[in-house]
Amino acid sequence: MADDLGASPKVPQSIIEVTAFMPEARRDPHPPLKALRENCPVMRDEMAKTWFLTRYGDVRATVNDRSFVRHPLNAEEGSISRQLVDEENPRRTSILFMDDPDHARVRPPLAKAFYTRINKMKDQIEAIVDDTIDAAPASGVFDLMAEIAVPIPVTVIARILGVDEHRLADFREWSEAVILGLNPVRTPEETERMMAGGAALDAYFTELMERRRKAPEDDLITDMVQLQASGEAPLSDDEVRINLQALLVGGNLTTTDLIGNGVWLFLTHPEQLAALKADPGLASQAVEEVLRYEAPVSATSRIAEADKQVAGCPVKEHQVVFCSLASANRDADTFEAPEAFDITKKRASHVAFGGGPHICIGAPLARMEARRVYQKLFERYPDMKLPEQDIAWRALPFFRGIERLDVEV
Repeated sequence: MADDLGASPKVPQSIIEVTAFMPEARRDPHPPLKALRENCPVMRDEMAKTWFLTRYGDVRATVNDRSFVRHPLNAEEGSISRQLVDEENPRRTSILFMDDPDHARVRPPLAKAFYTRINKMKDQIEAIVDDTIDAAPASGVFDLMAEIAVPIPVTVIARILGVDEHRLADFREWSEAVILGLNPVRTPEETERMMAGGAALDAYFTELMERRRKAPEDDLITDMVQLQASGEAPLSDDEVRINLQALLVGGNLTTTDLIGNGVWLFLTHPEQLAALKADPGLASQAVEEVLRYEAPVSATSRIAEADKQVAGCPVKEHQVVFCSLASANRDADTFEAPEAFDITKKRASHVAFGGGPHICIGAPLARMEARRVYQKLFERYPDMKLPEQDIAWRALPFFRGIERLDVEV
């Protein structure tokens, strides 16, 4: 998606102007992000009480800096991050916002069990992708999100966890509700929906963990309760429960967007689709280029635990630093021809999954699913194309995904 021709966009004055709250930024956030990166790469937004970084070097250094913390309770009062605090249980969090020493205690056994399970299930995961694509309509026009991009990730993560697959619609609904917790300016109605989804997941995982203790099965829930019982995973029941929920939600929604964004990019860049068809071995590199060019998560944040310099600016204790992953991944100082979507070009490492101790735990699974989808989808539908339509993008701030994508086969 190249920048619009004509006059340069004005430099945004607030982080809100580059999020999905604003219709123009929802359609294409990259022109205003480029304007910031080139004119005000370290912006202080007093209304949101946050710093906003847009250069690759600054973003990468910040996400890798272990002196920052993540839990919203550490953020200054009135900041955009402080709005993420669960008022009923303010300290409860998954590894997404957990700080050391808890993070260092909880994440390693969870990650080890999760990655072991993914590697063990690689053939099953690829079979889910293949079967879902084979079950999609053979001809005509259909919504790729509903038929392929939504069902694949939720089925995969359900199979890994060991949850009841006849309840996939519930898991998707609960996931959509829970992820509203990452919207710092959600409405009271959205908060109510978020809490209901969280309560439903809590109740479901509580029941399932008890069932697995009595009757173990070959799944991640069993792995975690057994590691917990042996002392290898020194986690409380609630820590197991909330982190299994986080895997369900994260492995569900963002991978859906990675699939949808990638298919849209290929169908709007036919020369790149032709390159993939000519050399299916490019699929892994194609996934990385989709992640660089149109990643599902567009920003992440860190909180200063003490006064410090960030990108040459004085950041005070408790101040929030938002990092634009979307902007960093299009920085011309790091990437040659950054506005070009090119799966044949070997590029520097992107920051779509963040970095440091909080790098996305689901990255290997997302890559595996997207790679298989890109290979299998265009093998089954070599003549797939986009009919005329207005693309509607997700309205959730700091995320980037397509709500509906009609394709013709």
